[in-house]
Amino acid sequence: MRKFNLVVEKWIPVRFLNGDRDELGISDTLLRSREIAAIEDPSPLVVAALHRFLLAVLYRALEGPTDPAQAKELFRQGLPKEKISAYLEKWKDRFWLLDTEYPFWQVPTFKPNKWRSWTALAVEFNADTAKVLFDHANESDSGSITFSAAARWLLATQTFAVSTGKSEISHTGTAPSAGAIMAFPIGVSLHDTLLFSLVPQNKAILYGDLPIWEKTPDTLDYLKIKIRVAGKDGKEKDRTIERMASGIVDLYTWRTRSVIIKTIKQDEVTDVGFASGVGYLESVLDPMVGYVVKEVKDEQTKEKVKKKFSLQFEEKGIWRDFDSLLPDADGLAPKVIEHAATLSKKDRSRTPVGIIVLGQKYYPPRPNVAFWRGEYFVLPKAISTDCNLRFEIHSILYEAEQSGYTLKKACDLYAKDVIGHGVRDVEQEDVSKFIEQMTVLPL
Repeated sequence: MRKFNLVVEKWIPVRFLNGDRDELGISDTLLRSREIAAIEDPSPLVVAALHRFLLAVLYRALEGPTDPAQAKELFRQGLPKEKISAYLEKWKDRFWLLDTEYPFWQVPTFKPNKWRSWTALAVEFNADTAKVLFDHANESDSGSITFSAAARWLLATQTFAVSTGKSEISHTGTAPSAGAIMAFPIGVSLHDTLLFSLVPQNKAILYGDLPIWEKTPDTLDYLKIKIRVAGKDGKEKDRTIERMASGIVDLYTWRTRSVIIKTIKQDEVTDVGFASGVGYLESVLDPMVGYVVKEVKDEQTKEKVKKKFSLQFEEKGIWRDFDSLLPDADGLAPKVIEHAATLSKKDRSRTPVGIIVLGQKYYPPRPNVAFWRGEYFVLPKAISTDCNLRFEIHSILYEAEQSGYTLKKACDLYAKDVIGHGVRDVEQEDVSKFIEQMTVLPL
């Protein structure tokens, strides 16, 4: 029995330019994107996942952009509503949340040995594999959630799930960019926000770059295929079936988990089947992710090689590394930000108003997420004209870091002098505790 079609049902939370808030389906969100200020949700992971999902829809509906000229033309003319409507009508039957043949982003033949609470979908809630501080949801009696909430969390878990060990199908993998900082520019409306992130992709690649809903659902036999790999200890172990991404659309709609939704109440989700999906072999640079080059030892040759690594969240605020998100000659900044700077060069009134930074921090191989974060930064208008902007901001941040170190050192000396009266040795732990209660530093 089919229920809750994501094309027309309300499930995407938006804030309109006039301040009103509502939930919309895929169709209304895209067709009314000029009226919408932003997609907003309490979870930064949901916000990131929704943007990536809508971009995947647009890539397929528009069959592009395939080059910078086409991207600029789209920016001038706007999103073609007829193409979007025609695409959604063609594939509408693949967007049912509940369906016997094609349940959205799920595995219809998956019949779990054990049903799990819906909280397995959400990193912010307790699950049987990880506990969340200050969340008092009991996974054995967690009640139910609406179809709209389940749809949002389904996207989030496919985008941010991390390895939690074995499942009843195979060993669970980690989503392609689960631990990375995701950043994208925000426009004056959702319309511009989406266009800024539609980075051109080669026409031949885009043609075969299929999203999850255009594919035949993976079979259980395929998902149960195991690969023997050598662990860090040299011993062989099983790993889930894995492959490379065909392109950006495939990357944005990756099947990280095999899911099947169960409903007991008429319009609410109570339990889910939840197991391993498809492992990801590093193959496509994520357009929303910034990178850093590090020198590492090659496991095969044992020689040192330079390799790109995604930027990760740390305990310190991302503002301290903000320059790493801005375009540079090395091309390590998120491609979506470079693309936004290019598009807005000739129309300064549509320059991005800011950058939103979203994601989570975890420490592999532990499945526990340390924190998830969403931060917003006002973007300098000079981004589209000043080629030295990144260097200038880096210099300012460097000076701020040095000032912080100097202040910390001064506080350290002051604390030692006060505690020890200048005549006795003081334990560093006592010094740290003293500094923590000083108003000169944030707690």
